[in-house]
Amino acid sequence: MSFDGVFTHAMVSELRDTLLSGRISKIHQPYENEIILVIRSRGANHRLLLSAHPSYARIQITQIDYQNPDTPPNFVMMLRKHLDGALLETIEQVENDRVIHFHFTKRDELGDLQNIVLIVELMGRHSTIVLVNRETGKILDAIKHIGSSQNTYRSLIPGVTYVAPPKQEQLNPFSAEKEKIFQRLSQLELTPKILQQNFQGLGFDTAQELASRLTEQPNEKMAVWETFFQQLDDKLSPTLYEAKNKDFFTPISYQSIETTADQVTNYSTLSALLDGFYHDKAEKDRAKQQGSELIRKMENERKRNQNKLKKREQTLKDSENAEDFRRNGELLTTFMTQVPRGATEVTLPNYYEADQPLTIKLDPALTPNQNAQKYFHRYQKLKNAVKLIGQQIQEAKDEIQYLDSVLAQLEIAGPMDIEAIKEELTAQGYVKKKSAKKQKKKKPSQPDVYFAEDGTQILVGKNNLQNDLLTMKTAKKTDYWLHAKNIPGSHVIIKSSDPSDETITQAAELAAYFSKYRHSAQVPVDLVQVKHIRKPNGSKPGFVIYENQKTIIVTPVEETIVKMKKQ
Repeated sequence: MSFDGVFTHAMVSELRDTLLSGRISKIHQPYENEIILVIRSRGANHRLLLSAHPSYARIQITQIDYQNPDTPPNFVMMLRKHLDGALLETIEQVENDRVIHFHFTKRDELGDLQNIVLIVELMGRHSTIVLVNRETGKILDAIKHIGSSQNTYRSLIPGVTYVAPPKQEQLNPFSAEKEKIFQRLSQLELTPKILQQNFQGLGFDTAQELASRLTEQPNEKMAVWETFFQQLDDKLSPTLYEAKNKDFFTPISYQSIETTADQVTNYSTLSALLDGFYHDKAEKDRAKQQGSELIRKMENERKRNQNKLKKREQTLKDSENAEDFRRNGELLTTFMTQVPRGATEVTLPNYYEADQPLTIKLDPALTPNQNAQKYFHRYQKLKNAVKLIGQQIQEAKDEIQYLDSVLAQLEIAGPMDIEAIKEELTAQGYVKKKSAKKQKKKKPSQPDVYFAEDGTQILVGKNNLQNDLLTMKTAKKTDYWLHAKNIPGSHVIIKSSDPSDETITQAAELAAYFSKYRHSAQVPVDLVQVKHIRKPNGSKPGFVIYENQKTIIVTPVEETIVKMKKQ
């Protein structure tokens, strides 16, 4: 389902139970449309995510890690000015709409109490977050500035009076009088679309569930209605469904969604449910946003090297004919008097092949001697090129292979991995270093840690610098190394000299999952002890040579990977 008014109602109730009377300790804006408020409440820190993402707008408490930008955006600086240390007094939902008001109080520099409202509007591509002074009703700032030229109904810029979104006229299913609800249910055709038109905040899946329950018991409409909305207040059962190649999340169990038992996952809280649902979707989108510039740079660099390789291979092909150029030059020199000026070609006896006639092309703008010298020059140029061309071709191939590995890593990277890959590309000179004044000192990124079912530690490199460090420095000679065969991917180390077959299989699944073929059914993975691996001098990061390997075929399963991470 979508994050509709019904889900918003349930989420607001959950956030009230967890966050009310809490104090803001940190404020971050890790991504363009998302804010994180770290709120200390009931003896623990909670990360409240407020998202105005056009596709994934929501509010929730999140456990997903995030990477803050080096320079805080202007909006988060304004939030820190007005909300740092503020107390969360109330959380209100406007009717049953997807508009939520977070009311904060804080004393200013003079000790006067300020009342600030942080308004989150979850409305698809029109989603926004607005900071408002409660007394004056003026906007202090908004995550997206909307001027009058963009929206004639209202402006969302600092200094103007906040105008709420247009009010909906449908009945609020949580607060409307029973008589009015009964009257509507008695008169209406109970289809999802009709219910959406008459009752506020119903997403299609919610309306479909209500319509299904109501038509099953046509004589008990009010009882069915009250039971459904009572469940949303008293008996939440956050559920994730995987059906028809699509995922659905619901605050309670929905009978209208056809699934099998293995396609249903229950969560303890709505926030945990949203982390489960949005983790991959939002993470991929965030990584795409952050990595788009790197991907573009790497693709351009790859294209440049492919063109370079093509030219060098053509030069090598031409060099096979180098002796022909020398021969033509010598024949033109020997029979100079027989070469007419201004001709486009001449036929001369080839004394290298029993005076067989040979036609030689000429440049009519050049003299016979100049044509001969031109052939000698081309011969010498190709002869000199041959000495270097083999090395240059290999360098171009190595460069393309390296860029392929980086592009593969960017394709499967999460937001936290993008910085590590950027760190590698900066070290390799593909990305310019920031000036010393702006640059903060960062600890080098570390490989990810996983655990097999028997507790054996497995390490996974997430960029080529990590791969080198992991294989050539961290791993012992007796540890085991795995890598997807002949395709870009992560280096994987089993921290054991005698791993079980089950551990090897699980490590191979990690190597397959963190490779370009993560979605393939059968991925070949090479296994070898670290002592059989070496890194050639001057080779690119992540490139190694190995022998005595064993190849196993595995199918990577995301659930298995997640389980190993949690262990």
